Amino acid sequence: MVGMTFPAPLAPQFSMTAADVLPGDGSDATLVARVYDPAAGGPCVAAVRGDRVADLTPVAPTVADLIERDDPTAIVRGCRTDRTWPLADLLAAAPGGDRPHLLAPCDLQVIKACGVTFARSLLERLIEERAEGDPARAEAVRARVQDVVGAAVGDLEPGSAEAERVKDLLVAEGLWSQYLEVGIGPDAEVFTKTPVLAAVGPGAHIGILRQSSWNNPEPEVALAVDSQGRAVGATLANDVNLRDVEGRSALLLPRAKDNNASCAVGPFIRLFDGGFGMDDVRNLEITLTVTGADGYVLEGHSSMAEISRDPEELIGHAMGRHHQYPDGMILLTGTLFAPTEDRDVPGEGFTHKPGDLVRITSPRLGGLVNVVTYSEDAPPWTYGIRDLMSNLATRGLLR
Repeated sequence: MVGMTFPAPLAPQFSMTAADVLPGDGSDATLVARVYDPAAGGPCVAAVRGDRVADLTPVAPTVADLIERDDPTAIVRGCRTDRTWPLADLLAAAPGGDRPHLLAPCDLQVIKACGVTFARSLLERLIEERAEGDPARAEAVRARVQDVVGAAVGDLEPGSAEAERVKDLLVAEGLWSQYLEVGIGPDAEVFTKTPVLAAVGPGAHIGILRQSSWNNPEPEVALAVDSQGRAVGATLANDVNLRDVEGRSALLLPRAKDNNASCAVGPFIRLFDGGFGMDDVRNLEITLTVTGADGYVLEGHSSMAEISRDPEELIGHAMGRHHQYPDGMILLTGTLFAPTEDRDVPGEGFTHKPGDLVRITSPRLGGLVNVVTYSEDAPPWTYGIRDLMSNLATRGLLR
């Protein structure tokens, strides 16, 4: 039987409890999980029900299958199963090890991401570009950009006539940028964050390239979208970004964004139901805490109420008559958070260090907890679509 094979997991540096990962109203939430089960030799689709996690794989062999069903919420809430795991045991197990543990709660969906969807992050992307990826130059550039550009773009509706007028003024001043184009222009930035099955889940290590000296987490709300372009749920994500690499050239975006363990998703997908829907997503509050092994602490906050483009609009930019995703997608919606506080050298801002504990939390979505390592040191990504299909076939789950 073909199963999941991993190198030995990195030494655990923290522990997770149900309180760390469950939403504040978890007893009312419809939560989809994904569990690696060594007895099955592969991943299982599951539902979080109180302090236990129930196997749904016989009914929905992949999360993509579940999301495509007419009423996934009814399946997650009502499907009877005799096979469960204690949530506490899943959280105590090291990701990549040989005990049942949580994975990213998505599988066959492509993971797309939207950039520059908040005015504050727009200004930071512009600063990266003007500083050419050099953190030592960022502070001086930041002052000028905020003075000249900040007031002009803060309250603009992207693609509006007023946005076009401001663009003309900034072009005349020699201040136009590719980031301003996607921030206030008619077309949103949408890119592929990571390949299918490459995202890591709660408790796993997240990766930065060893070569990078200026990088940061990007805490985001991610939408679970079916093949027809309908949002059916939401989760949390970390769109880890190498600011120095992207700042050197926007053409290096894949190098800055898509590396081993550079995308974390989870802990669960919260499906839309009578108590949680898109209007709740539009008002989600997200908190980020980074705790370094050196005692450094960074805290940040992001509010979906400040997003420049509505989440439904972002789905339309990513999927429609112009582009289809037959297995659905997970769409990262962007972040308001862009850390500027100095960590070590005055004027050089924040950057990650290996061992940083990253917690992304939201009262309605729970908590996504990961530890930073170098991408070169993180467990290699070895389990792909062929492995998943072979495993499901061996288990008699393909039909």
